[in-house]
Amino acid sequence: MKRSDKEQLVTELKDKIKGAAALYYTDFTGLNVKRMTELRRRLRKAGVGYVVIKNTLALKAVNESGLAGTRLKGPTGVVVAKDAIVAAKLLATFAKEHDARPAVKGGLYEGAAIDEAMVKKLAALPTRDEAYSQLLGALNGVLMLFALALEALRAQKAPQDESAPIPQASA
Repeated sequence: MKRSDKEQLVTELKDKIKGAAALYYTDFTGLNVKRMTELRRRLRKAGVGYVVIKNTLALKAVNESGLAGTRLKGPTGVVVAKDAIVAAKLLATFAKEHDARPAVKGGLYEGAAIDEAMVKKLAALPTRDEAYSQLLGALNGVLMLFALALEALRAQKAPQDESAPIPQASA
């Protein structure tokens, strides 16, 4: 590969990294072309980038972006994600379906180096939409309890005698 081509790849990856919340390094050994295409399709559908690039070039792009690089060995695919949790969930789900491949080597989350265990923890967190729906469900429950408490208070303050006339609002 020509030097200018390598520099272009580094520049493109560096531009992708600028807007990313997370980078995950994966080992895609054992995935055939069909599975790699399926992985890329799923990631792209979720707005997540996936780049297979030489380790030296990947680390150069990461370091030039102002982030701390890590040592990489073997074939590496770089997942570039704006939403770290969605990307981690996609990788975890895909790995469950395909004999633990791709294997996550580690990565960077909000500028700090993370390991495979941290990526698994991120995958276990709820996504933004899931968290919002849980919050709305909790708020709905609180509002329902508040409404029931108001109804009980109104019933307690109401006249005890059922034969007493109920005041009518005049129109």
